[in-house]
Amino acid sequence: MPVKTVTLSEDAYAALAALKGEGESFSEVVRRLARTGRSLLEFAGAWKDFPSEKMDRYLAFLEAGDRLSRAKLARELRRGRK
Repeated sequence: MPVKTVTLSEDAYAALAALKGEGESFSEVVRRLARTGRSLLEFAGAWKDFPSEKMDRYLAFLEAGDRLSRAKLARELRRGRK
């Protein structure tokens, strides 16, 4: 079966791995999550009571992960060009 490579930040990988059951592949986890049929609107307002200080720290954590992911991708791309 053909495959595709997907890049995830470390926190996204950890979240996906936490949802993975014993003996379940990551592809199976993604398929299971994708077929739930839930609308994104169901999650509207889910974070409204989250303390702003914690949200600021969480967003900073995500931004740092994104910067690291972009830096790693840039290194890999440079290495691939050589």
